[in-house]
Amino acid sequence: MLTEVVQAALRICDGTEFFPGKICPFCGGILSGYDTRVKRFAVLSETDTARPVEVILHRAYCRSCGRTIMPHEPFYPGTRIGSPVVDLCQALSVSLSSGHVAAMLNRMGVNVDRWSARTYCNLPISPPPTIPAFGMPIPVSIITLSALSGDTRGAGHISGDEILAACNYPSQYRILR
Repeated sequence: MLTEVVQAALRICDGTEFFPGKICPFCGGILSGYDTRVKRFAVLSETDTARPVEVILHRAYCRSCGRTIMPHEPFYPGTRIGSPVVDLCQALSVSLSSGHVAAMLNRMGVNVDRWSARTYCNLPISPPPTIPAFGMPIPVSIITLSALSGDTRGAGHISGDEILAACNYPSQYRILR
């Protein structure tokens, strides 16, 4: 059952778009479209095949100050995988070694190699809020996202803002120069 909860939480994020808004957070100028990037959120194993879960990031350019603005996104700085997977690594590492965390994630159908799991388990971030379920601490972000996957209001598609709220991601813009 835990595998289905984790898989549902990550699948709901596939194809979600994240937008930076219309006003520059630095100077108040008007933002115009710059480009679109597809970023890998997770890789799920489904019957002997790897299926990437990807999100779409729409970057914008400020006409006044010339900055390129990234939208809020559900990734911790310096990581290449979505924050719910990092949260899961952090939560499981309380009672398991990083090698066991990688093995547990792979059994749940989430492809994370041993070295990446080790890095994510040891990130200098505050531990995610967890709920004891299935005999282990499960991150609230996983539970919330899996609950959103059962919400039929949006016919299976949720907004980037809903994902950010579920992931409890801090609102900060990344600036590229």
